[in-house]
Amino acid sequence: MRQTLPTPRLLRTTALLLALALLAACAHAPPRNPLATWVPSPNYDIRRPVLIVLHFTDEHSAQEALDTLRTRNSGGPVSAHYLIGSDGHVYQLVPDQLRAWQAGPGRWGTITDLNSASIGIELDNDGHTPFAQAQIDSLLRLLADLTTRLHIPPTQVIGHEDLAPGRKDDPGPYFPWAQLAAAGFGRWPSGPLCDPPPGFDPWMAMAVVGYALDDRAAVVRSFHHHFRGMQGDTLDAQDLRILYNLVQQIEPTANTCAAPSPPAD
Repeated sequence: MRQTLPTPRLLRTTALLLALALLAACAHAPPRNPLATWVPSPNYDIRRPVLIVLHFTDEHSAQEALDTLRTRNSGGPVSAHYLIGSDGHVYQLVPDQLRAWQAGPGRWGTITDLNSASIGIELDNDGHTPFAQAQIDSLLRLLADLTTRLHIPPTQVIGHEDLAPGRKDDPGPYFPWAQLAAAGFGRWPSGPLCDPPPGFDPWMAMAVVGYALDDRAAVVRSFHHHFRGMQGDTLDAQDLRILYNLVQQIEPTANTCAAPSPPAD
């Protein structure tokens, strides 16, 4: 039986495919320090975000936002992991395991490197109009996927302005945080709102929730946008009731409601 030898063309094609496969493998290989001998260990993990940050694009269309998020802008390059159009279409721009340049300077609780610790989601909205229901429906599906797949606590969904009061104002007072809370995402007052006990410190409560207190007026504006859908930079009695309720969810004590106060705005 005569053996059929590979043709030169077949050999060249095979060699090219092997070379391309090797190049692809090298492209995805992690960088190695040439000063050290590579002795690989299996004991490592990928970046694991613990927070989800919501933004509005403040652009005129999803396409305009996509262009901004993929180019070098006058203020420097910015990006996000996801963009959701007003029609509900979901775009992914950066893998979940990588840092997107979306949060910038700020702090939430003890987290200071927000880009490393968070997933950023942009919403196609100008900040001055209500968010489309199709967009919120897609956001809820995406949040359910991310919190489940990446093991992010559902309460760890915040706005850009929450981590950077005074510097950022998105997603703003029109964002439906109550609807997200009804689906199990983010923090929201639960049950009756009570007058806090004597000695209650609202600023300490703000810090427990996660806010940095560098600019207290800006913090109140962000808090009002998030929890009351309104403007204003001065705390009132209803703010104290909401803060007390939130702190009780985070750090429960023996205090109880003796006389429930009016419902939240």
